[in-house]
Amino acid sequence: MRRRLVSTAIAVAAVGALVSPGIAQAKPTPRTPSVSVLAHGSKAGTAVVSGHHQPGTRLKIAPARTANAHTLQVDYQVQETGYWCGPASTRIALSARIAPPSQADLAAQLGTTEAGTDHIGQVTGVLNANLGTGWYETKEMPDDPPTQAQRDLLWNDIVVDIDHNYPLVANIVAPPGNQPPGYPSDQTIYHYFTIIGYDDANRTVLIADPASFSGNQIYWLSFDQLATLIPPKGYTA
Repeated sequence: MRRRLVSTAIAVAAVGALVSPGIAQAKPTPRTPSVSVLAHGSKAGTAVVSGHHQPGTRLKIAPARTANAHTLQVDYQVQETGYWCGPASTRIALSARIAPPSQADLAAQLGTTEAGTDHIGQVTGVLNANLGTGWYETKEMPDDPPTQAQRDLLWNDIVVDIDHNYPLVANIVAPPGNQPPGYPSDQTIYHYFTIIGYDDANRTVLIADPASFSGNQIYWLSFDQLATLIPPKGYTA
């Protein structure tokens, strides 16, 4: 579904190399910054990346593994339109395993319109088609609040998928009073984001959020909150 608000975008300046006088300066090749996630901690509310970036801005998220936590390497990208959260989240998930298609290509594959990406099942199909695998399945969470069985399945799916290098994509509904960091507090946000890690000790999950609301792009969210955000939608795992 369509995300209701487009975040403020501020361009990131590229720094060119110094050259000797009289030598033509080649156009600098933009570098994708690499971000280490566990260096910031993994408690809920910890922002690994925080800052305002223009649509399409990319980050390379470095992988990490400890006794309790596991995060995946992905190519993060801010969504390029206000309604491409589905394509952007799908692209982030694919990037853990392949060089992903563009957001525009994925929007076409998903059937995304200005009304957004209609159902999480479309994401499941596109992930499997691009990877040539049947790994991903659509998991519905119709009960709000979710049952204990649904919560247990969600946590198990997160651990198993991340441990096998498969990020998850979740379709969420975030009303005022129950929102991830930086979301506009006066609106209910219908959105997709990607789950790229977990910490079993803190019971948190690492979110790659293509909306970049208030500059919050990569952040830790409590599992308990994640479980309340997905109903009545679903996720692919």
